[in-house]
Amino acid sequence: MKTLVAGVGMTKFEKPQSRDWQYWDMAAEAGRAALLDAGVAYDLVQQVVVGYCFQASTAGQRAVYELGLTGVPVYNVNNNCATGATALMLARQLVEGGLSDCVLALGFEQMKRGPLGAGADGGDFALSPVARHYGVMARSHGFEMSPPTAQIFGNAAREHMERYGTTEVQLAAVGAKNHGHSANNPNAQFQEVFTVAEVLAAKSVHPPLTRLQCSPTSDGAAACLVVSERFLAEQARRHRGVEILAQAMATDTEASFASGSCIDVVGRPISREAAGRVYERSGLGIEDVDVIELHDCFSINELLTYEALGMCADGLSGRLVESGATTYGGRWVVNPSGGLISKGHPLGATGLAQTAELVWQLRGEAGARQVPGARVGLAHNIGLGGAAVVTLLRGPAGPGG
Repeated sequence: MKTLVAGVGMTKFEKPQSRDWQYWDMAAEAGRAALLDAGVAYDLVQQVVVGYCFQASTAGQRAVYELGLTGVPVYNVNNNCATGATALMLARQLVEGGLSDCVLALGFEQMKRGPLGAGADGGDFALSPVARHYGVMARSHGFEMSPPTAQIFGNAAREHMERYGTTEVQLAAVGAKNHGHSANNPNAQFQEVFTVAEVLAAKSVHPPLTRLQCSPTSDGAAACLVVSERFLAEQARRHRGVEILAQAMATDTEASFASGSCIDVVGRPISREAAGRVYERSGLGIEDVDVIELHDCFSINELLTYEALGMCADGLSGRLVESGATTYGGRWVVNPSGGLISKGHPLGATGLAQTAELVWQLRGEAGARQVPGARVGLAHNIGLGGAAVVTLLRGPAGPGG
């Protein structure tokens, strides 16, 4: 059964505590926007999947009750930074499996200022769900006083530079590109353009990563309404559904830890596995994709994801971004929204915001950041601990799709 995204919505992503709102306010704003976009009343929603990392148990219900008290099942999901895409995947499975015709996937986060700790909860390192991952880093690189998440990705960057000759300029090019893209995104947390030189000169977080190569903590929400083909035709007032062609999640195997490499523990192997499954299931490849929203929590992760998605061979991703192949006028446009680095990264909302951006792109509704002729889009959302979700989307027939 075909599954389609009938409507999307998101709030502006903002610096934590910069706006006087609660998580249920932001969730309601995004949810209402998705329903309005589809032309569907909330009382037609049959199930709701809600993703978040920092709020208490059943916060999903508290958020959804702002949309209506209809008694529908509400599922609460937490999968670290991959939470949003996980919520989307569960919604798709409910529709694809014939259990429901209309499911709302909703993600939100209300975060604290400052860098994340060793896990999403920032608690005791020894008890962290990602202690195994950080143990690999500690054995290979030691453990410094810099923020742990930036440290493990920064050490992956050091390995990439030593192994392949990747340069600091190439890493900074990712930050400059994504900040440049976000200048056209009114929903982005940052909308200031920076040169490569300015990215390099920014405050160091964990060398070689500077602040302008790191995603910030953010408040915000995003939502996608996932429906069956029949429901779209009969109930949605808008008939511009974007099809979910294929979707896959991969979690860590022995390969993630066996090498002792930070490149592997931060997710290149599982991203590659999830992408491979999506290509196999859809019959399409990376060469068929026009626009990509990928998980650039740090600049190095964008480069690692180029390699995992098959956009280039291992070690050539620095050259790829430097060549201009991943921006407007290049082979692909990657992170036209500004990505996590500049759009922001409220963990539970990120994967759904990626999908929202792709839906707008594939419907030809992205305004000044529109990728010309975009027909197929790919989303990549990853969380340490670990889970990688890859989603392939195809736009509707007609102008802009």
